[in-house]
Amino acid sequence: MIVTPWWRPDRFAVRRGNLRVRSAIVAALRDWFAGDLFVEVETPALGIAPPPEPQLVPFRTELAAPGGAAARPMFLQTSPELAMKKLLAAGMERIWQAARVFRNGERGATHHPEFTMVEWYRAGADYRELMADCEGILRVARTAAHARMLHWNGQSSDPGLDFERLSVAEAFRRHTGIDILATAPDPLAPSLERLAAAARPLGIAAHAGDRWDDLFFRIFFDHIEPKLGIGRPTLLYDYPVSMAALARPSARDPRVAERVELYVCGLELANGFSELTDAVEQRRRLERDAALRAASEGAAPPIDEDFLAALEHGMPASAGMALGFDRLVMLATGARRIEDVLWAPVADPEAAT
Repeated sequence: MIVTPWWRPDRFAVRRGNLRVRSAIVAALRDWFAGDLFVEVETPALGIAPPPEPQLVPFRTELAAPGGAAARPMFLQTSPELAMKKLLAAGMERIWQAARVFRNGERGATHHPEFTMVEWYRAGADYRELMADCEGILRVARTAAHARMLHWNGQSSDPGLDFERLSVAEAFRRHTGIDILATAPDPLAPSLERLAAAARPLGIAAHAGDRWDDLFFRIFFDHIEPKLGIGRPTLLYDYPVSMAALARPSARDPRVAERVELYVCGLELANGFSELTDAVEQRRRLERDAALRAASEGAAPPIDEDFLAALEHGMPASAGMALGFDRLVMLATGARRIEDVLWAPVADPEAAT
């Protein structure tokens, strides 16, 4: 099959309107962050460790050393998170960036191997401030796009309305009847057997090799996510603590962490949390996630010791959020596919050009 190159004027013209909106939203967000005294920063795309979340697959490369020394394994960032937290430890208080990030094995209507992530951090804040930020950012984007509603996959959502605020536990009760926290009597080692029993009435079964997280996501994607952010955006908060590797446990309920995700039209748009600043607890979680990677990949990945040193030095209490910028443009333009809002998509090796 011969595929017309994306740069052909006739094909590019179809995306031109979306790309003008993209530029307008970028400019509006820069003004919004500057108005709230944020500093725009830039951090390296290369890191020494893979992401702590085992479900994310990084791109791997090598850093050649001068003088013939052995090359060092490196990873393209799936998020600028750890580097930005080091800037907080260095004394920065409000920072943001529009970063190029990379995730392997992800390509589809809403996924691309290279994409743009808007990430921001507030020292002295928690996830409640992030929720307010999300409301402001979506309204700014809507205005920049000259759109009253956000649209995707036949659904619409009005960011001018009060956002729905819904806990993960309540979302599971409402849409599946499952008491998700009861399936984790040990919050850091949830029970696959208990969740499998609770999921049985839904016709969802555990597969060989599944972890609790795998079954959680299968239930979530089938029965909960498509119902979030319909009519108005949804802020889904208080995730089980085992699903928040870098988030602070809740002072109200130790079974959950202060993590929040933003959903619009059934599409996940942003993820953030009150940051974990306890270096001992953070090391324990990173080592647990490294062990999960080792079990699936056959070798233990490195841990970013410099990040742990920054925590020990004294990273302040803070909160940070990562928002998929390309998805935001999709919602503002009603685009069906992420490639419809990209200036230049990553080449598809399976497509002849």
